[in-house]
Amino acid sequence: MASLTVPPDVPSVAEDCEQLRSAFKGWGTNEKLIISILGHRSAAQRKLIRETYAETFGEDLLKELDRELTNDFEKLVVVWTLDPAERDAYLAKEATKRWTKSNFVLVEIACTRSPKELVLAREAYHARYKKSLEEDVAHHTTGDHRKLLVPLVSSYRYGGDEVDLRLAKAEAKVLHEKISDKAYSDDEVIRILATRSKAQINATLNHYKDAYEEDILKQLEDGDEFVALLRATIKGLVYPEHYFVEVLRDAINRRGTEENHLTRVIATRAEVDLKNIADEYQKRDSIPLGRAIAKDTRGDYECMLLALLGQEE
Repeated sequence: MASLTVPPDVPSVAEDCEQLRSAFKGWGTNEKLIISILGHRSAAQRKLIRETYAETFGEDLLKELDRELTNDFEKLVVVWTLDPAERDAYLAKEATKRWTKSNFVLVEIACTRSPKELVLAREAYHARYKKSLEEDVAHHTTGDHRKLLVPLVSSYRYGGDEVDLRLAKAEAKVLHEKISDKAYSDDEVIRILATRSKAQINATLNHYKDAYEEDILKQLEDGDEFVALLRATIKGLVYPEHYFVEVLRDAINRRGTEENHLTRVIATRAEVDLKNIADEYQKRDSIPLGRAIAKDTRGDYECMLLALLGQEE
């Protein structure tokens, strides 16, 4: 369930644009006004605001936000204001510029989005960067990482609920053999994870656990960075809410909050399942996610995070 709250009576898009324009003018920026508008508008409404703002004032709203805001608050508002597919394209591009730990962002986009959302992200990447996501991922990675990531970001899975139980049984056997032999980058392991539907993979892993009395995720707990990437792939495909809880716990509980991860999860899930993620977080850590965020963040950044979480005061 989404956490974003949109008021029942939303002002006209022209009024929103006028209010945003006023927030940028005068002595100092009115950050609270920006939060009250952009922190409570859906993706479709934000897109219309961007278009109308450009038509009315001849300015790109994103560039205005970038110019007027600073630090983590600026990053969060800009990333949030992007169209979801454009946002995923931007996050993927940023991931291809960094060290191998950013490969987890690519796995996240490839595995937690729906098949259609991933296609839209690839299309947005084409439009924004004049090249394909696949070619940049291939250029950015090497070895086993490239072997896994390129088919993951290229995938167009079946998105329905139908499963083939005989196939699940057969592929559970294949996975068990390969994982037991520590052949983590075997072609068959990657083929199954990169092409099968999420429902089919879930059925396969259920059979894996029942037939072999082993949890594949536990078998992948101790390993190198590639094994951790493989574990993230499975969690993202089958247990996305648990995956995001792990990302949030790591971002908040480490010494010094990892704002990039916190920003990414809140901005990408507020209109999808952030309420469910927050519930899982509280079950895991016995503290509400909002309280954990408020404890570790400050100022306008904190206010925007809590607005998207649906828990602002």
